[in-house]
Amino acid sequence: MKTFINDGFLLRTDLAQSLYNNYAKTQPIIDYHSHLIPEQIAGNKRFENITQVWLYGDHYKWRAMRANGINEKFITGNGTDKEKFLAWAQTVPNALRNPLYHWTHLELLRYFGIDEVLNPESAERIYNQTADMLQNGDYRVWDLLKKMNVETVCTTDDPTDSLEYHLQIKNSDCPFKVLPTWRPDKASLAGDAKAYNAYLDKLSEVSGVDINSFDNLFVALDKRIDHFASAGCKLADFGLDYLYAEDYTEKEINEIFSKVRSGKELNKLELLKFQSAALYRFALQVAKKGWVQQFHAGPVRNNNTRLLTSLGPDTGFDSIGDFSQAQQMSKFLNKLDSSNQLAKTILYNINPADNEVFATMIGNFQDGTVPGKMQWGSAWWFLDQKDGIEKQINCLSNHGLLSRFVGMLTDSRSFLSYPRHEYFRRILCNIFANDVVNNELPNDVELIGNIISNICYHNAKNYFQF
Repeated sequence: MKTFINDGFLLRTDLAQSLYNNYAKTQPIIDYHSHLIPEQIAGNKRFENITQVWLYGDHYKWRAMRANGINEKFITGNGTDKEKFLAWAQTVPNALRNPLYHWTHLELLRYFGIDEVLNPESAERIYNQTADMLQNGDYRVWDLLKKMNVETVCTTDDPTDSLEYHLQIKNSDCPFKVLPTWRPDKASLAGDAKAYNAYLDKLSEVSGVDINSFDNLFVALDKRIDHFASAGCKLADFGLDYLYAEDYTEKEINEIFSKVRSGKELNKLELLKFQSAALYRFALQVAKKGWVQQFHAGPVRNNNTRLLTSLGPDTGFDSIGDFSQAQQMSKFLNKLDSSNQLAKTILYNINPADNEVFATMIGNFQDGTVPGKMQWGSAWWFLDQKDGIEKQINCLSNHGLLSRFVGMLTDSRSFLSYPRHEYFRRILCNIFANDVVNNELPNDVELIGNIISNICYHNAKNYFQF
């Protein structure tokens, strides 16, 4: 059975199709936030089968499979790659109206030319066909990204990372840029004294700095920032419950650091003060370097302790949180802005109830120095589906300048996720076209088309200075 993916997919009118084909479809992709593995890019890895490139590490699919009653053996367990793919194919027909159903068929069509619905009847044939293509055709990692017209990829990297694979890529003939992103979260995660000290010892070793004080922690991080910059880094990223902005004194932070460095556990208030001080210093480092900072706020992670113990983190047991965001975010950003040390900033929320909070907060700190200096990031994680994308675009349109938006990213661990950019672009074009048809916007195709092109590519190119 053929799929529903055709020229009119998500495009309800002739105008929508025209906008997509003429202004969005051919724009290169700048994927400024991903979790792709640099080692696999550097080695231009060839995958043996579709399970390896498609299902390994994809907790979106894992959650759906568990909901469909699939045994963990065939998700993250010791089932064979073929068995895991067949289990996913068994799940797909039950995923109607879930974005995974759209993404699955977009990815099969765009990468492999398979215009066929995936289900238990087609599964073995598709598995064998894609395995043959992956093993024998132009389907190594570089080929996969070239097929999607990817120009730049930013990975997510810890300060202790050697970046050896980024340097290999930089000195190779890789046809696209691969840049690291500074993710120093672990340098502030002092809630487990033993684990935190082990991390600081590692950071001390790679930086050559004795981290015996809070100030020396940032001396060590400064050295690592210089290393990241030499590899082309231009962005930082932080994963948070909310933007920490508890009041503290320098004396308190030095005492708290000494306490945790001696192996003692911090109480809740001490930890919050420490994380607030660290996050502020992180942001000062970013501003000094002239980078862009990204804040991903709001998830509740690792909810299922039983399965976390056996499977580890990032395996599909996270959800939307309901943290209070506005006051602390305002306090944190204002503190940086007050000394003119607020870098270009992208804020992402995971709770749709916070959409208007984030969309209006960025307007408080636009300062006329850079178009769209403060960004409300694209619909993220549980929201990067049709409904979530539409709500983000409409909310940003209501409260800011959609025309200055830096657009979509994958936030993915899979090399087959790039059709998500097509998904976003189709939704964007359909929204603009509907407004024209409804006489809510002028029928000025060039004006609207240029805005679409900017959102899809040029805004990000200029904003990040890639």
